[in-house]
Amino acid sequence: MLQVTSADAQNRFGQLLEMAQREPVAITRHGRTAGYVIGPADMEILLAARGRQALVKQDLDAYFRSLDAVRVPGAPVLTEEDIAREIKAVRAQRRRAQSEGA
Repeated sequence: MLQVTSADAQNRFGQLLEMAQREPVAITRHGRTAGYVIGPADMEILLAARGRQALVKQDLDAYFRSLDAVRVPGAPVLTEEDIAREIKAVRAQRRRAQSEGA
């Protein structure tokens, strides 16, 4: 990725735009990245990826809603803490079994 200072970007804006057509350009200020300039093709790729991400999120939300619909009434709801506790218990049981078998 190309990199230019913010001062160079201001002074050579036309060249900056041309560079961005070939590959993304990082703009730095005081040695840190302050922003990026990208060409239209790269922007289209990013926007398409964002759109796909939104569709995946919608699909996941629909999937979890469908799981809620088939939940048995009165069944306990597991919290994150419950799940973590169960995982720790299973791991401890496996360690005990391995040490007894060793």
